[in-house]
Amino acid sequence: MTQLPNIITLLRIAGSMGLLFCDVMGVAIWIIYGLCGISDIVDGWLARKLKCVTKKGALLDSLADICFVVCCAWKLLPILELPQWLWLWAGVNVAIKVVNQIFALVMYGCFQFPHTLANKATGFLLFITVPMTSWSIVPITIVAAIATFSAVQEGHFIRRK
Repeated sequence: MTQLPNIITLLRIAGSMGLLFCDVMGVAIWIIYGLCGISDIVDGWLARKLKCVTKKGALLDSLADICFVVCCAWKLLPILELPQWLWLWAGVNVAIKVVNQIFALVMYGCFQFPHTLANKATGFLLFITVPMTSWSIVPITIVAAIATFSAVQEGHFIRRK
């Protein structure tokens, strides 16, 4: 029973990979997308409820999040018509997160993925706003601002460790 949250997380990784084989205009991609998003909430909640929160589970969750974002980006970004400035902003956010991880690797010998409230809010808001992006860039712009704060805060937490 204590492995159930990690099993759910592993299923999210499999589901994320499954997105790559879905038609971007089909129903299956949105069903898998929704299940992956729900599983991201459920695995952490269940780990806390079962009192089986571990560093390994937190790392696995972060890797599943990265896998989900990369697979979604691979499938959805080519069809989203976003302005160039938003692409640049996203690139800056990614660069900040990469620098954070390089710092963690150099200073501590391992990657660090703080599960901050801002990171959780960014993930949740990104999950719900991506489907809206086809008709308005306002929600994704708000998420970009929160993601910038989150990335900077993450760096602060890593450097403060």
